[in-house]
Amino acid sequence: MRLPAPRFRPRAGGGAAGRTMTSEQQAVLAPASPDEAPRGPGAAPRGPGEAPRGPGEPPPVRAARRRWLLPLVVALLLGQMAVAMVTTAVQQTPTIDEPVYVGTAAVYLREHSLRLNPEHPPLGKLVIAAGVALARPHVDTSFRGDQGRVGRHLLYESGNDPGRLLLWARLPVIVLTLLCGLVVFAFARELAGPTGGLLALALYAFSPDVIAHGSLATLDAPTAGFLLTSAWLLWRARVRPRRCLPLAGAALGAALATKMSALPAVPVLLALAALSVLHRRPRDWRRAVVGAGVVAVAAVAVVWAAYLAVDPRLRWAPPQPAPAVHGLRALLVRVLPFPEAYRDGLRIQFAFEDRPWQGFLFGRLYTGALWYYLPAALLVKTPLGMLALWAAGALALCAVRRLRPAAPYLLAPALVLLVAAMQGARDFGTRYALFVPVFGAVAAGCAVLLRGRWTPVVAGALAVWVAVSSVRTFPYYLPYSNEAFGGPARTHLRLHDSNVDWGQDLGRLADRLRERYPGERVWLVYKGSGVPSAYGIHAADPRAVPPGRVRGLLVVSDSAAAKARGRLAGLLADARAVDDVGHSITIYRR
Repeated sequence: MRLPAPRFRPRAGGGAAGRTMTSEQQAVLAPASPDEAPRGPGAAPRGPGEAPRGPGEPPPVRAARRRWLLPLVVALLLGQMAVAMVTTAVQQTPTIDEPVYVGTAAVYLREHSLRLNPEHPPLGKLVIAAGVALARPHVDTSFRGDQGRVGRHLLYESGNDPGRLLLWARLPVIVLTLLCGLVVFAFARELAGPTGGLLALALYAFSPDVIAHGSLATLDAPTAGFLLTSAWLLWRARVRPRRCLPLAGAALGAALATKMSALPAVPVLLALAALSVLHRRPRDWRRAVVGAGVVAVAAVAVVWAAYLAVDPRLRWAPPQPAPAVHGLRALLVRVLPFPEAYRDGLRIQFAFEDRPWQGFLFGRLYTGALWYYLPAALLVKTPLGMLALWAAGALALCAVRRLRPAAPYLLAPALVLLVAAMQGARDFGTRYALFVPVFGAVAAGCAVLLRGRWTPVVAGALAVWVAVSSVRTFPYYLPYSNEAFGGPARTHLRLHDSNVDWGQDLGRLADRLRERYPGERVWLVYKGSGVPSAYGIHAADPRAVPPGRVRGLLVVSDSAAAKARGRLAGLLADARAVDDVGHSITIYRR
């Protein structure tokens, strides 16, 4: 049987004319469209305009429900996080650092001056200033004092409602923390699918440390969020370098313009920028260097923009001469392409590192720093299920072939930042390593790709355990510790300062004294920036009188009790604990 001749034959020759086809011929050779793809057995017929559906694919109605289910779960997780943070922000009085940042933000708005808080760059305080501007406080521009006094004067002595002003100052940080949750979800979803994205977001949204510091007008949560955003954009730059590299540089610059502790991440993220370009163009080292340069230039531009936003003329006259630095520190200060105010602030930070600070770990009071302090503190203050999922996620990033390219983008920045923070002289809290639960959440989402029949069940059970542990500590997130260390009520036995007692419970103490101890004599040792009399607490310092005169209620912040020596230690030895306020202040009776 003779086969029919083809309808057309390509013409001989390599010219354009020889390759020309009619539209009908192109239609014959064109591959089938998805709508014309072969149908599997048992596939139901489609109606006009219906999207194509392959074998085993759910019906359109069910698929539409699934499409709505994912954003609904994301909204619920972020919603509960927002409720937790806003509730905490409403109930807590100023922590030690907040009046400094709020007062500086007000000075930025009214005076456009960089004179206050030069040890931290201005971007984080500009974020706080957005809330301060909406609160429209009265600012006494004639008042002069150090940054701590300026903040207390604004909150307590200028006719403002301290609770309302502080809440408005905290709200922009809360919004940034929630937006970072979307980055956590998006990053983990790209690596491990929707299930991994939801697992990562759940760990982030229930992290006691992230909730605690994300609800304060401080700089730690924004810095961690900007760093993760930069790492995520560098990962995406493997596919879209022209769009993502400048954005990654802007996010890195935002971190540098918020807190100088982000500086150790710069070489790591620049190397990752080059790695992303090499993925797109292997062995093209020139383009790789250019890509890293784009990130660096964008970062530097954002830092300069933050200072110019405060004072377009960049007037900088330090209130006192910046400390002298030597050696590699002096070289770093000189080569940084940042404003002089930034470099003077870095000099101040280096001077802080040379001070003999006191630390407290597992009941031991010491002077100086312990290299293992931060890992130990993270072990105490991280939910046990979260620790297990972090380890599983790190294992997945190294063991699962499809995840290995992402390992440097998640593990390298967090590891370098942690090692750098461990070298610091201030053992004050896990807030110095807040990037660990942020990056760790994304890594943990990758655990769902580990081989094992029970992997999804175990991962889900651990996530539920984390959620239960977090909800049980509501609304006392700052003094959280996991079940292995006795929970929030016993954190003060092992840690101090911002791990437990950062001055946040002065308002709760006032309520407790009014409700349970009306009319009793109160002696107070309070560690914080709040003003007790502003909350109706009229107390004397027991350390200023002979011990025999201290009778009645002795109220002591747990951080002060942890470091008690001399007269205060003698007073506590003769006192009996009768009450606890927020797991950060203990009421004794003498």
